[in-house]
Amino acid sequence: MADPTRPFLVLYVVWHPDFAHGSTIADALREHFRRKLYENVAGGMGLSVIYRFAPAPGAAAPLPIDLNEAETTAIVVLADSSLTADAVWTEYVQMLAKRTEEAGLGTRIFPVAIEAKVPGELGLAEQALRWDRWTGSLDERCHQLTAELTYEFCRMLRHYLEHLKHATEDESALNDYLKKVQIFLSHSKHDEDGERIAHAVRDRLHGSHGLMSFFDVHDIPAGLRFNKVLLQQVRVSAMVAIHTDSYSSREWCRREVIEAKRWNVPLVVTNSITDLDERGFPYMGNVPVVRLEPKGVDRIDFVIRRLLDEVLKDFLWRCRVELARGTVDSAVVFIPRPPELISLAGLPTSADMPRLMIVYPDPPLSAEEERLFAEISPHVQLRSMTEWLAGALR
Repeated sequence: MADPTRPFLVLYVVWHPDFAHGSTIADALREHFRRKLYENVAGGMGLSVIYRFAPAPGAAAPLPIDLNEAETTAIVVLADSSLTADAVWTEYVQMLAKRTEEAGLGTRIFPVAIEAKVPGELGLAEQALRWDRWTGSLDERCHQLTAELTYEFCRMLRHYLEHLKHATEDESALNDYLKKVQIFLSHSKHDEDGERIAHAVRDRLHGSHGLMSFFDVHDIPAGLRFNKVLLQQVRVSAMVAIHTDSYSSREWCRREVIEAKRWNVPLVVTNSITDLDERGFPYMGNVPVVRLEPKGVDRIDFVIRRLLDEVLKDFLWRCRVELARGTVDSAVVFIPRPPELISLAGLPTSADMPRLMIVYPDPPLSAEEERLFAEISPHVQLRSMTEWLAGALR
């Protein structure tokens, strides 16, 4: 039985005190994963980021790590030559690797190879993230590290969700853990920018992050109906909506966004308008919007990282909701982002269910938004998760 008072995910960052960039990299990870973005869906103080970079008082090694303090525990080891040159620290990391392997898929160690030879010296070469092979400045490498770790944390939380439903870890657990996150690239083929940007994003996804994209021009099998496959893929994927000049005028682009909203999938919109959008599509709001120049590709990595943030947010929210389900009735509906009028679509009518509550991540909606909902659907109550947990009543 899961303990609802324990955090879903705790991140430890381990580095040797002689590693010059250790604190800079660790602080970058802390700044990223401690953002309000995650706190609002995870509750409490959000994700915990804890450092191990100095020996414990009266000892040569750092304090031990309690693998039972959280539902999932990720240990990031910034492995450089100063760590492998220290026998005590090497033994400390190797013991962590052994313990996490024995603990199962909910606990993982992620060695970060600062130098090429280090993972082999630790005996962890096959599972290392290869910082030494990445290019760019220290900041750019930190961005890539946060993206790689975000994706891995999504896998860990997906495994945790399955564990909540099926407590025993059977032979299929590893296969489920290895499944990739699908990305649906929604774009218009009726201007040159839409398809070109979609191809560029698709190439980057396959080339650098190992994510599986769904791209309709290539991936609809022969013999299956286009519309049936397309809408099914929207429901099970995270989406990037590439908003070019003709996007809002295309029926299928509009249908894809509406379907994504109705199924509450992670969604990021790229603003790639060159000249004019005659009718801005109203259902593209309430999600992150990232500027992506139509003729440039320099911010594609930023778009991918922002989408990964949304995917991780979604898994954190689903974990929190799953833990709360035993205490709720059918009149409560959980959604992973602040409600909008499309959130009312598909809900029971007031005749079928006189009182219905929508619970969403913090913070609470503004008063003017709540008034609009009250005018249209007075039988529906809106509560942020904190308000709902506190038993707030209208």
